[in-house]
Amino acid sequence: MLKDGTYAAWYKTPLDQGTGIVHVADGQIWGRDSLMTYHGSLEVDGDRFTATVSTKRHTEGRITVFGVYDELTLDIEGTCPGKIATYTATAGQAGGIVLQGTLILTEQPAAAPERTGQVTGQVPAFNPDKLPKLPKRSR
Repeated sequence: MLKDGTYAAWYKTPLDQGTGIVHVADGQIWGRDSLMTYHGSLEVDGDRFTATVSTKRHTEGRITVFGVYDELTLDIEGTCPGKIATYTATAGQAGGIVLQGTLILTEQPAAAPERTGQVTGQVPAFNPDKLPKLPKRSR
């Protein structure tokens, strides 16, 4: 099941490939990559999901992975049985080119355990004499 959260995105077409960041929450999907921002709506049904996403260019330069320069509307279908989703997308503006992609749910790091034997927030003084010594080299 595609869960609410932040995903690392990887996608490719026969023309090019790219990476980005995607956020999912409350039936909405949005994100960005090096060329475009995207936003749209999302429906989840068990392990399957569909989305309609509009893209908008934020950086001039090269063409998109669909081979066109302008804004696109993507129709996305995918599955997410765990923390990794796979999907395909098409854009009416891109003449039958199919994008294949992967979304990987990012995990929040666990809180660091508290140190014992020290007062929280107190950092020991730096003492260079406690650093390991390099062996002497003969010349």
